[in-house]
Amino acid sequence: MPTARFDEWFMYFPGQYRWSAALDLVLGSAPYGGAELGEVDAVARRLAAKVGDDDAWFAAWAEMGDELRQGADADAAAGRSLTAARAYLRASSYYHIGERFKLPKDDAALDAYRKGVDCFGRFAELVDGPSIERVEVPFEGTHLPAYLALPSGLDGPVPCVVFFDGLDITKELQFVRGVTELVRRGVGCLVIDGPGNGESIRFRGLPLRPDHEAAGGAAIDYLASRPEVDGARIGVMGISLGGYYAARCASKEPRFAACVCWGAIWDYRATWERRIAEAFSGAMSVAGDHICWVLGCETFDEALDLLSAYALDGVVQEMRCPYLLLHGARDEQIPLADAEAVYAAVGSADKELRVFDERTGGATHCQTDRLTVATVAWADWFADRLGAARPATRVG
Repeated sequence: MPTARFDEWFMYFPGQYRWSAALDLVLGSAPYGGAELGEVDAVARRLAAKVGDDDAWFAAWAEMGDELRQGADADAAAGRSLTAARAYLRASSYYHIGERFKLPKDDAALDAYRKGVDCFGRFAELVDGPSIERVEVPFEGTHLPAYLALPSGLDGPVPCVVFFDGLDITKELQFVRGVTELVRRGVGCLVIDGPGNGESIRFRGLPLRPDHEAAGGAAIDYLASRPEVDGARIGVMGISLGGYYAARCASKEPRFAACVCWGAIWDYRATWERRIAEAFSGAMSVAGDHICWVLGCETFDEALDLLSAYALDGVVQEMRCPYLLLHGARDEQIPLADAEAVYAAVGSADKELRVFDERTGGATHCQTDRLTVATVAWADWFADRLGAARPATRVG
């Protein structure tokens, strides 16, 4: 069983980093409506005797998702829209947190994933704020699925942030990791499944690719077509591996006005070389086979060849927009040294590295152990750099 190098953060399943990190991922979304402690604990108790069995993990979360969805359907039919919206949002989180570990992506996995997307869509229809619109971003002959969340009560177009996934997260899970913090500050958010993520790989055959600025440019083009958005004030952000996506976008696409990397990536091939050498016994968010699936290859050797292009040295030196990098001092997945290397290389004059430690909370990967210390930090930073105005009406 994989073991963590330290146990100073909450590990529901002692000695099992991947499962504990995933459970913290969903628990951390509670401030934004993505989880209830009792529901998460009920699922985890069912799994206590099955630690490491990813099929059992998938089944338990899918069962909780089904339970909540059925209750939400009944509430919606009875006209209890707000009650239904809350349950739909949690059901979406549970379906997707369970599906993350299901490989291969068989019919059962894809069915659960669709249920999660559908539940989020029902939440967006029924919630009383913020405004959340399902949109399709034109991209190389197809489209990237996204949600556009916008503040209300403001005069004129608003700034907006393009928020990319990580290696194994989805736009629905991202939404409950702080998107409403931006909207409350008068900043819109386009939360999007880029190539290799979410719906884009599951249903549209778009594998991971190193030139993420192609997706970033498409997102800017789309937002520029929206009269509610100020095309001159568009930022970009990514979480975990999204720290590579966002940095690459901001370096190669000069239209981005600000960039936040929520977790650093420096040389992703080196990261996976280490993981493979350790036989995946270290801190990982998903099973090792996940990397081959998102890259569209069969072997780890092929994966490493493809990952040779996922390095930021020689790229981030081109960045000129304001830049914020958030990293945990005790991040076991990506060492702090990688964050320091990225920060030193970034070419922006206005740049900042914020390191969260045991004193501040958020010392772990992407502040999973204390989510809101990060979400308020990057939301305030974007509001300052993009010149946001606070909405006149309450949202969320």
